[in-house]
Amino acid sequence: MAAEDTEIDQLEDLEEYVEPEDVEEEVNNEETEVQGSYAGVQSCSFRDMLLKPELQRAIGDAGFEHPSEVQQNAIPFAMVGNDMIVQAKSGMGKTAVFVMSTLQQIEVDTEEETKVDTLVLCHARELAYQISKEYTRFSKYLPNVKIGVVYGGVPFQEHKTMIKDDCPNVLIGTPGRVLHLINEKVLKLDGLKRFIMDECDDLLNALDMRRQVQQIFKATPPDKQVMLYSATISPEARILCKKFCREAEEIFVDDKKLTLHGLQQHFVKLEEKDKIRKLTDLLDALDFNQVVIFVKTKQRANALDKILQKAMFPSMTIHANLKQKERLERYKKFKEYKARILITTDLMGRGVDVERINIVINFDMTNESDQYLHRVGRAGRFGTKGLAITFINGEDDEKVLEDVQNRFKVKVTELPDEISKESYMAN
Repeated sequence: MAAEDTEIDQLEDLEEYVEPEDVEEEVNNEETEVQGSYAGVQSCSFRDMLLKPELQRAIGDAGFEHPSEVQQNAIPFAMVGNDMIVQAKSGMGKTAVFVMSTLQQIEVDTEEETKVDTLVLCHARELAYQISKEYTRFSKYLPNVKIGVVYGGVPFQEHKTMIKDDCPNVLIGTPGRVLHLINEKVLKLDGLKRFIMDECDDLLNALDMRRQVQQIFKATPPDKQVMLYSATISPEARILCKKFCREAEEIFVDDKKLTLHGLQQHFVKLEEKDKIRKLTDLLDALDFNQVVIFVKTKQRANALDKILQKAMFPSMTIHANLKQKERLERYKKFKEYKARILITTDLMGRGVDVERINIVINFDMTNESDQYLHRVGRAGRFGTKGLAITFINGEDDEKVLEDVQNRFKVKVTELPDEISKESYMAN
């Protein structure tokens, strides 16, 4: 399915679409000495955690037996109500930490008026949808626990009706829609017992979103459990996180050497004009279950998608300019393995978990090292095999790659002429 030369020439289409304002600001990644508890590997099972029988049964149905490192170290603290700041590499089950620990604590009184017990904030609609599905999966034997999800792009009246007529115990949402519901006096958080931020650094780094989070936080009772999670929490973000917490238990799993075991990482230096040719060659040569191709702007995602489709590659794209219904439909299609090639921006670079992804290609390099880790973490989930290939073009890309190598102690090597299928494909 190699692209013809006429398709390679369409690289100019991509260049026309580049918008400087779409590029995220760089984050200061200077390291500071971190205080907190560093988790070590232990041997236990979920049965050792004394969880509710109903929760244990759902965990068994999901095929889980032994918790990951972050789960075995964080769940015991979280389930007894401690404030938490948790950093662990992508793919190690951080979502399950707060899902299981909150479901363990929730006690539903069917004779009392239902109030939102737990609020989970995240930065993207797809992530909110994914988290809601995890809550639904693990609460399957807790029929009185109601799960709700809210985000922009859905008519406000739908969410208003849901909260008024069938108020959820657990509400997952994006800050903009949650704050709108609060300001319209639809959503009341006076009974809130747990406040959670997933990908907390992303929620707090952007000033506008941080202000929304702060306003939501002010609408909650002072006496509540606060939990914050991410794969990367910069020194600046950690300072902000602590302001939300009271004597938080800080758990950093392998914080000083963030790596993704089982993930093979390579780079290739090339000119901008050679990127499409190299991409199509790779897609022809490599075996993969699903592949995610990251670009730096929404416009480049659309243009590259058109080029690949003309070259007979069955690709699709997801980005912020799509209507909400179409975004979720495409996300579900990819997650359900009905599409194999996804072109996207950093919208899909954090938290979103699709278990069959085993190759990530950075068509455009990230602007900072943290985001690189989040992107490549889409492959090799839970320590399984995977492959990440990054296109390097110019000094700026080389500097980010150097920062990745130094900060996370990972070995990103030059792309070899041949890659063994066994090195990145799980048996």
